[in-house]
Amino acid sequence: MMKKKSVPASKPFLILFLCQIISALDVPLDSKLLEELSQPPTITHQSPKDYIVDPRENIVIQCEAKGKPPPSFSWTRNGTHFDIDKDEQVTMKPNSGTLVINIMNGGKAEAYEGVYQCTARNERGAAISNNIVIRPSRSPLWTKEKLEPNQVREGDSLVLHCRPPVGLPPPIIFWMDNAFQRLPQSERVSQGLNGDLYFSNVQPEDTREDYICYARFNHTQTIQQKQPISVKVFSTKPVTERQPVLLTPTGSTSTKVELRGNVLLLECIAAGLPTPVIRWIKEGGELPANRTFFENFKKTLKIIDVSEADSGNYKCIARNTLGSVHHVISVTVKAAPYWITAPRNLVLSPGEDGTLICRANGNPKPSISWLANGVPIAIAPEDPSRKVDGDTIIFSHVQERSSAVYQCNASNEYGYLLANAFVNVLAEPPRILTPANKLYQVIADSPALLDCAYFGSPKPEIEWFKGVKGSILRGNEYVFHDNGTLEIPVAQKDSSGTYTCVARNELGKIQNEVHLEIKDPTMIIKQPEYKVVQRYGQVSFECIIKHDSTLLPTVIWLKDNHELPDDERFLVGKDNLTIMNVTDKDDGTYTCIVNTTLDSVSASAVLTVVAAPPTPAIIYARPNPPFDLELTGQLERSIELSWIPGDENNSPITHFIIEYEDGLHEPGVWHYQTEVPGTQTTVQLKLSPYVNYSFRVIAVNQIGRSQPSEPSEQYLTKSASPDENPANVQGIGSEPDNLVITWESLKGFQSNGPGLQYKVSWRQKDVDDEWTSVIVANVSKYIVSGTPTFVPYEIKVQALNDLGYAPEPSEVIGHSGEDLPMVAPGNVQVHVINSTLAKVHWDPVPLKTVRGHLQGYKVYYWKVQSLSRRSRRHVEKKILTFRGNKTFGMLPGLEPYSSYKLNVRVVNGKGEGPASPDKVFKTPEGVPSSPSFLKITNPTLDSLTLEWGSPTHPNGVLTSYILKFQPINNTHELGPLVEIRIPANESSLILKNLNYSTRYKFYFNAQTSVGSGSQITEEAVTIMDEADILRPAVGAGKGYSEILFATSPVMHTVRPTFYKVQPLYPRIRNVTTAAAETYANISWEYEGPEHANFYVEYGVAGSKEDWKKEIVNGSRSFFVLKGLTPGTTYKVRVGAEGLSGFRSSEDVFETGPAMASRQVDIATQGWFIGLMCAVALLILILLIVCFIRRNKGGKYPVKEKEDAHADPEIQPMKEDDGTFGEYSDAEDHKPLKKGSRTPSDRTVKKEDSDDSLVDYGEGVNGQFNEDGSFIGQYSGKKEKEPAEGNESSEAPSPVNAMNSFV
Repeated sequence: MMKKKSVPASKPFLILFLCQIISALDVPLDSKLLEELSQPPTITHQSPKDYIVDPRENIVIQCEAKGKPPPSFSWTRNGTHFDIDKDEQVTMKPNSGTLVINIMNGGKAEAYEGVYQCTARNERGAAISNNIVIRPSRSPLWTKEKLEPNQVREGDSLVLHCRPPVGLPPPIIFWMDNAFQRLPQSERVSQGLNGDLYFSNVQPEDTREDYICYARFNHTQTIQQKQPISVKVFSTKPVTERQPVLLTPTGSTSTKVELRGNVLLLECIAAGLPTPVIRWIKEGGELPANRTFFENFKKTLKIIDVSEADSGNYKCIARNTLGSVHHVISVTVKAAPYWITAPRNLVLSPGEDGTLICRANGNPKPSISWLANGVPIAIAPEDPSRKVDGDTIIFSHVQERSSAVYQCNASNEYGYLLANAFVNVLAEPPRILTPANKLYQVIADSPALLDCAYFGSPKPEIEWFKGVKGSILRGNEYVFHDNGTLEIPVAQKDSSGTYTCVARNELGKIQNEVHLEIKDPTMIIKQPEYKVVQRYGQVSFECIIKHDSTLLPTVIWLKDNHELPDDERFLVGKDNLTIMNVTDKDDGTYTCIVNTTLDSVSASAVLTVVAAPPTPAIIYARPNPPFDLELTGQLERSIELSWIPGDENNSPITHFIIEYEDGLHEPGVWHYQTEVPGTQTTVQLKLSPYVNYSFRVIAVNQIGRSQPSEPSEQYLTKSASPDENPANVQGIGSEPDNLVITWESLKGFQSNGPGLQYKVSWRQKDVDDEWTSVIVANVSKYIVSGTPTFVPYEIKVQALNDLGYAPEPSEVIGHSGEDLPMVAPGNVQVHVINSTLAKVHWDPVPLKTVRGHLQGYKVYYWKVQSLSRRSRRHVEKKILTFRGNKTFGMLPGLEPYSSYKLNVRVVNGKGEGPASPDKVFKTPEGVPSSPSFLKITNPTLDSLTLEWGSPTHPNGVLTSYILKFQPINNTHELGPLVEIRIPANESSLILKNLNYSTRYKFYFNAQTSVGSGSQITEEAVTIMDEADILRPAVGAGKGYSEILFATSPVMHTVRPTFYKVQPLYPRIRNVTTAAAETYANISWEYEGPEHANFYVEYGVAGSKEDWKKEIVNGSRSFFVLKGLTPGTTYKVRVGAEGLSGFRSSEDVFETGPAMASRQVDIATQGWFIGLMCAVALLILILLIVCFIRRNKGGKYPVKEKEDAHADPEIQPMKEDDGTFGEYSDAEDHKPLKKGSRTPSDRTVKKEDSDDSLVDYGEGVNGQFNEDGSFIGQYSGKKEKEPAEGNESSEAPSPVNAMNSFV
């Protein structure tokens, strides 16, 4: 199939595009055209704003610009003109504005410190660079200081200060010892952001005299060393543990200001014993996902690419077993100016209008100022066509003298942005850039796209004619693209011929002819068929084709989508594929592919190989191994090997395989040497120099391979120079400025002798350069540095050893490293085909700007908003990739009546280039989806109330709703159909004058200007008498505004005529759920045949997993789903077995949240009842004993006994250890003592409370029966008030558990 073309692949060209509110011209990158057109200067390259230079090297300040005529350059320094001719140390590069300041020849970098700005000027305007601040780097020495030894007690904290000298840029700090080994760091010992070394607590092993702080100044490649610091730790017993204390930052709060887009670093380092652990939180929010990292053992919080949303309070908490301490850092994110809309170049025709827009944001809000040709616009020469309105310059009726370069400056206290944008006014007659008499070939019934790339100012009008004197082409059978391309959506045979493109504007007219040929499609008229064949049989597949006589087809056969095996058993004929002597491995799928230059077709068939019929019991086996191997006729490069075959075991030997071992280079590894027919027992073998050979022989028959023979005697050949060079030589750059040359190293025996090396040679292709060569060791890679980006190189690699060189190697072509593409595709145009499909076209970028292997183009597109709802949503960008130099593509799956944006990027092996300007397009209206719901409520004798929801996807502007309804009698026959049109802004309706006790069927749908959407149906019944009005409504509805519609009189005065329809039953409706924590009661209503077998299907809402199915016993209309996950949203539906898979609509419910703990109704536990019985029995026995003793006249000291052993039934538990204490009514509601709190892990320890509820199994507060009733019991005393001051959520004590119900 021919590739579709909407833009020619040979040259980029001009096309019109919308820019803000005006039509502007985009000049194509056609080299011949650019040589003729005038253009204001454009800065193409400049040094960074903050430019730190090495004071030992020459200073190079970049300033490159393009324009027509070529621009001249000038500089300012510290705001005044910089006369480079008066300074012999300063030169300007030819045809460039780049300055070179000669420091290495006597100049001093400090003398040239300052602010520089470059101006590029020609007759059409002047462009300026950023302010480039030049500062030489500095790496000062450490100030001398006397360092006293640090005497520290074990367990105390310590800070070793680094205090490096102030350099430019700031140095990198690290700590090492005298042996230049980095000091180990951990949660206990670590380096802070300021370079100091912090010890949370010191240990005896910290004693040493060589703590050395180093400062590395990367710009000058120098390292400065501080004097060693001595630390001596003395021990005291015992070592006192301490709560955490923050070493840095100090205090409880601090502030931090960071700029948008930078990396935010927050630090907390704490002292304490045991070593504290650091934790970070953001007050009132979450730490940003995917951008948050913890460093330095979680002491440093790192957030990359910060934005204003990251402002807030960040708390670090240092905790050990003795306590915790925290610090709050208030972070404010400011922003240097950043572009919202940067000004873009304008190319206008005389008399046209245009605008330059410059919009930027920042914190604080940046101020916008304009310059014209580098001069503030307020004092620039007047231009009557120009009007400045804040961040916009409006041009009206421009003339050629209006050409200029404008600068927009957006600045605040944190920085500035400067952008150049020119206004170029051109008056040019039309030009057609598509080559004349270009031939297009297209397969019949495929789209044909004929190009007419054009340029002119004002924009030319394009017309197409068929034939030299034909009439202008019009009508729906053609599509005329804005870029001049003519599209024939379905090309037929009669579409062939010559087409003429005419471009005209007020300055002239030009035309161009192209030719179109329509070819017959290629077809497979007899396809290969499924075959079954016995092992060792023969099979043939046919593939007979029909094709256009002018196209040359090629036929390719594949096996399992791979090339056919390299086996002489596979015979490829003109129209067939034959496989001889079929084996099991031939089983698979065989595909015939027919290709022409314009299209491709294929067909496949499966081959199944089965075993041959069984034969009488003849035992077949693999042959026995050969034996008695003998070497004769030894020469330097050959030898003769002979052997005696083993028993063939009823299957003739088909061939022998000879293998060799190189005992010198790879002992124990056997390699394939050759094979000979099974009738041959002698072979002449070719040998390589410098190899210690051993040989063995393997016999093969139809059953398989024998075991290898015993090895032959060894034979060592003499050394020689290499016979061959490395294979698979390649040159592929890994970086933009290098060339990585790789090859496959020669194997040991290929070296032919000792001392194997490689001579690597290269030179740039198509440049008259000498070969550059280097000899490397026995490696497989060499890297050439300092190469231009992506240029071709000639490469060769030659092997050599101690005895000489291999033959001259062949040359291969490689490329130096790729870099990201430089320019974005231009001329991006979108053609909306329908409401869900659009086609995008773009110009290919020049191959030189790709700077790598062109892999294709990526189209990024996203929905901006729905035109019907005007509500924005989260932008979800979609990406389509188009391989190769394709210049158009289809965008499927769009949403109707929506606004979209897209851009296009070119892709090479390095990555993506810059994006083209965003292109906005809109999809037309479509038909709406069905209304979201239809409810029928409030039935009376003669009326029903209808309520509905608007469609979920209106896909346009709703114009109305259509309601149709008709009665249904008891035999399921339908009456006359009534239709009502309802305004689109209504959401309810009351139908009156209906027949009483009558079932009605309703059909309801919405409409847009395109047409009607899908409908939903519902049924309802009017009531039989007024008493039924008090019954519940059919569905629970919300409030509505009442609108009355009277039905046709025939509906309530004459009995309607009915006709037979299919019964509407069965149906399942009103599915309801009552959900608990881990189970839910499902109920429903069923209308239909009796004895239906129901089932319930359910699953997690929003999940793609399959529905789970539960069978309902009997014909009940309820079911309990068990084993659900707490706090989870589920979907459920009910179905009936044997009724064509009939199911209800889906319902959604959510289980209750998981309980923090489950408390047991202890009064129902068997152990508790037994305990109470035992206590009662014990009291009864004591009373009997007391009564007996009193009757005997003895004294019983009741008061003393009660004081010593109070009754456990009336004593409360002690709060600290769970034992019984003194009884006091006055203390029932006092706060718990401090020692009464449960452990921090929310558990009751076994040794503290032997009555823990954990020991008594699971307790359940209440359960649902299968019928949905609640069967839990309420018991126990009222729970005491919670203890004051106890803010943590603690596990309940056994006493509370016994006296509470949840």
